[in-house]
Amino acid sequence: MNAIQPSRPPSQPIQKRRVNPRPKRHLRQRSYQVMALESTAKIAVNFVITAVAASALAQLLPYHWSQQEKLREISTEVKQMEGHVNSLQVEFSRNFDPQQAKSIRQQQGYRFDPSQRQVVLMNQDRQEYEQTESSP
Repeated sequence: MNAIQPSRPPSQPIQKRRVNPRPKRHLRQRSYQVMALESTAKIAVNFVITAVAASALAQLLPYHWSQQEKLREISTEVKQMEGHVNSLQVEFSRNFDPQQAKSIRQQQGYRFDPSQRQVVLMNQDRQEYEQTESSP
């Protein structure tokens, strides 16, 4: 502890600067100006964003409407095709039904069961029949 200690310069009293108080009115006025400028900038940016959103929406709405119309058309076509497919499935199942094979052969071919009688209507007979009924 007998070490040499650095010498301290004689302590001089620290002089405090005398700060002239700024007028508070000037600070308030400046802060109001900054707040007004900031609010104006926010409003301008929001207006630009709103304008961009409105123009994008105006461009997208006609596209959306056309897509909805196409979807309606496709839906009606799908319903028509479903009806067609259902009728084809019924016909398919009927064609491969062994119990109905005989009636299908008769419909598709011009052969008839020998126990059945064939009835043929001719247009000439019908015309003669109509003429005999109409004459008094």
